[in-house]
Amino acid sequence: MLSVLGAFLKPTTTKVGIITAVMFQLLFSIIWMTGYAGVSDNTKNFKIAIVNEDQGLGSKIVENLKGNLPFRTEVISSNEEAQRRLNAREVQMVMRISADFSKQLQTQGATVPISYTINESNPSMTKSVMQAVASNVTAAVNKEAVAVGAAAVLTQMNPKLPAEQAGQIAQGLTSKVTSEIHSTNKVKDMPNQMLPMMLVLASMVGTMIMGMNFNVSSNLLGSSLSKGHKTAARFMITLIASAIIGLIGASMVVLLGGHVEKGYFMLWAFQSLFLLTFALVAQMFLTLFGNAGMLFNIAMLSLQLVTSGAIVPRELLSNFYHSLSDVFPGTYAVNGLMNILFGGPDVSKEVEFLFLIAGVALVIDVLVVSLKKAKPTPIVELRPQEA
Repeated sequence: MLSVLGAFLKPTTTKVGIITAVMFQLLFSIIWMTGYAGVSDNTKNFKIAIVNEDQGLGSKIVENLKGNLPFRTEVISSNEEAQRRLNAREVQMVMRISADFSKQLQTQGATVPISYTINESNPSMTKSVMQAVASNVTAAVNKEAVAVGAAAVLTQMNPKLPAEQAGQIAQGLTSKVTSEIHSTNKVKDMPNQMLPMMLVLASMVGTMIMGMNFNVSSNLLGSSLSKGHKTAARFMITLIASAIIGLIGASMVVLLGGHVEKGYFMLWAFQSLFLLTFALVAQMFLTLFGNAGMLFNIAMLSLQLVTSGAIVPRELLSNFYHSLSDVFPGTYAVNGLMNILFGGPDVSKEVEFLFLIAGVALVIDVLVVSLKKAKPTPIVELRPQEA
């Protein structure tokens, strides 16, 4: 049995398989643990847009929130502009104080809503954090700003009213402010929420394995075809395969009840594009480093899952990983999928970056292939048969 084990371990393919499995553990552990380090502390990077249409108590509430909220806040004069930025994911929530907020607050028996709008075309964590923020903000307004403002209003209305009595009445008004939460680009259930991550993960792993097998096929062909012909054939097959795989992926999403806001053909075209980009990037590393390129592809897989925003919002990543995400195709694939599946702006920006990354990877691939020396064909000496 020992001899059998020795024989099985002798081929390079067995050793490479073991090393690959080990590297998966090492790279995923290092990248995921460092990439998600400090995520809880980085919620301060979330941005909330505040639209204040009330020049009375609203102004005081805004000042209190800007000083006390553990998030980045930005006061925007126009609700339309705030909603546009929310749709483009430049802010995570829009908080709106209506023009008659102070007036309603003084009306006995009336409740006064503060309006919050959340864009669900985001990682699910963004929605849950913003909903919690909305509740906390409303509670803070009730306990502090409204009580102080209401007491001042009551004193102005009745100068003879003792300040202590005005404060007691004001405390009774603190339950008048309520949260009114709205959602844009609603995601109907958990399977749909996870679609961007699933599609990107399946595409990364699939194209990585496809590229590895194309590399093996290219080596098997040896010198029977020129380097240029093999590169051209590999690119053409990758292009056709990306379109077919994208068709299958988009069809399965629709057939299984996936919500596609911008249509089946848009999903097919976009998925085919990022499949092609993933494939070209994976092939670039294999061309540059041979079989060792798989280690780079494994690292790329883990890095893109961490930084793309499919699992955790990019705003919660460290500056290093957030900057790194700008050069990875996975980031633009996730953003584009969210826009196509859930709703949002057009995907022209994402398409441009994917074409750019694919073009750079293809150029590097072609240059490296052209500069590499072809392996010499072994010469077999032919001897005449003896009579």
